[in-house]
Amino acid sequence: MSEAVVLPPSPRPAGWPALLLGTLLLAGALLCGLRLAAILPPEQWWQALTQPVPGDMTQVVFRHAVLPRMAMALLCGAALALSGVILQRVLRNPIASPLTLGISPGAQLALGAAMLWAPTLLAASREAVALAGATTAMALVAALSWKRGLAPAAVVLAGLVVGLTASALSAALILMKGEYLLSLLLWGAGSLAQAGWEPVLALAPRLALAAAAAFLLRRPLLLLGLEDTSARSLGLSLALGRAAALGVAVWLAAVVVAEVGVIGFVGIGAPALARLAGVRGMGRLMAWSAGFGAALLLLADGLVQLGQGLRGDLLPTGAATAVLGAPILLWLLPRLRAGSPAVMAGITASRRLARPWLFLALLLAAMPVLTWFGLALGRGPEGWSLALGVDWLGMLPWRAPRLAAAMAAGAMLAASGTVLQRLTGNPMAGPEVLGLGAGAGFGLALLLLLVPAPGRPAQLLAVAAGAGLALGLLLLAARRGGLAPERLLLAGVSLAAFFQALVAAFQASGDPRAVPLLGWLAGSTARLGPEDATIAVGLALLLLPPVFLAGRWLALLPLGDGVAVGLGLRPGLARLGLVLPAAMLAGAATLVVGPLSFVGLMAPHLARWLGLRTPRQHLAGAVLLGALVMGAADVLGRGLAFPFQLPAGLVAALLGGPYLMALLARRGQVA
Repeated sequence: MSEAVVLPPSPRPAGWPALLLGTLLLAGALLCGLRLAAILPPEQWWQALTQPVPGDMTQVVFRHAVLPRMAMALLCGAALALSGVILQRVLRNPIASPLTLGISPGAQLALGAAMLWAPTLLAASREAVALAGATTAMALVAALSWKRGLAPAAVVLAGLVVGLTASALSAALILMKGEYLLSLLLWGAGSLAQAGWEPVLALAPRLALAAAAAFLLRRPLLLLGLEDTSARSLGLSLALGRAAALGVAVWLAAVVVAEVGVIGFVGIGAPALARLAGVRGMGRLMAWSAGFGAALLLLADGLVQLGQGLRGDLLPTGAATAVLGAPILLWLLPRLRAGSPAVMAGITASRRLARPWLFLALLLAAMPVLTWFGLALGRGPEGWSLALGVDWLGMLPWRAPRLAAAMAAGAMLAASGTVLQRLTGNPMAGPEVLGLGAGAGFGLALLLLLVPAPGRPAQLLAVAAGAGLALGLLLLAARRGGLAPERLLLAGVSLAAFFQALVAAFQASGDPRAVPLLGWLAGSTARLGPEDATIAVGLALLLLPPVFLAGRWLALLPLGDGVAVGLGLRPGLARLGLVLPAAMLAGAATLVVGPLSFVGLMAPHLARWLGLRTPRQHLAGAVLLGALVMGAADVLGRGLAFPFQLPAGLVAALLGGPYLMALLARRGQVA
């Protein structure tokens, strides 16, 4: 992985960090003060603290609900920020956060599984169950990346794979057992609501111990920010240093997640604010980041509590942090300095095919046979069977549209992921980093809120509008950096977090209109008809050919701007010419079958592993494999949980996750 975007400390006056932190704390304190005053007059605050009146419920709420909530916000914000700054230093990546290691998805999956199959464990200790899931996810990430000495690229990629797989499993459980697990959506959105001081008093000493351990790691963290050779020459064991630092960071995040749920954006925004304020030195950066994290979460929770007098928690605190933090991070983009030129680290193939075009031709010739098999295979009350002859023709109107739409969407997502991975030189890149799927989900959520029982054309229009909004904001945010890959990734992550937070708030509201949204976000093809298939195939035929004409750009841009300019290429214009089709491909697939981003990550890796090296070979192989993966996912989704139907997107994630994990475990890297 190349040195990612770096946010260098700016030359600021000595008191600038304190001024910025004080402003944020004052704003958060004022908002919380308004909430306190709405519950209890200020002249009674001291009495409620020292000599509360027995039976006075307003004083009980003041003392045992609102004040512990403020304390929890400060503790959790500081812990998440400290975890984030450690992860960013170890992974050399400014968008690293506790979510990068799959901690929150692992904890959510453990809670869901325990609700269904081991409720006694939840009764004994819900926090222990969540912590066990988070720790298991962390251990799996460490095991998958151990062969490469916990190298930054390997850890981040392993965390992404583990997180996506855990999220897919959680979504499958919720869809199949929604009557039991819908409450898990609220926990997943993050809530700081408290019913006493016990959680705060239990959390504080654990976080203090973890913070002390982080303070002792200042020198190793300082060296981990250097090149590997320089760090080794100064006597640092890279594997041991990274393992220790990651362990402390995950410990901090896991304790918070186990207590209050998923609150993820603080770990990115707080260190960025500290660097923007001009903080230098590892120790000072950790301390000031913790302060900024506490202030940001207090401010976000204060905004949440403003709406409590109307409808309770209108927006969960975890979602509010993204709503507040994403615009801040987008505002920081022009101040980011790109690191070293992008290289194809982890992108090159491990083998080379002697006749790649012959292999592609054979794969293309096999598509009709595989398509026929997918149309014929199905499952009924008597098990799996093949429909032949008249039965096959009878099934065609039901199965052909959804299979064609799924395969077209898989091809488009694979092409988008291939372009993004080669453009950025980053094996983690995929359509999800553009935020298009999250924007489309926001468009659909808004439609479901405003229009009762909207029809299919209205849904497609709303999804298109949401994806278009995300694309416009993405290009607007990254334009000042010449559409540099790092800025595009950071802008996409910020936009995705922003839109996902709004969608999560809608899902956590308990509104029954949000139930169809979960199925769409998971990539359901169950209700697709001939019109949807025609749209999907038409968009694929329109958008895929132009990408193959950009093979020279895909070959030169990963070598760095200097090389590209020397060979007569204008990097900014070329990136725009690649980003637009990649975004349109991802958006077109999202219009039909939802944000199936895992295919965009998996298909390029599979094509590379098979030995397709040049950009056009790589792109062609990924497109064909993406179509096959999504087609297989649709067929399996029809029958694996019969009589229930699993969304094809979830099945693709469940197929791809173990595959990518196996490659990571066997080879130490993907492809």
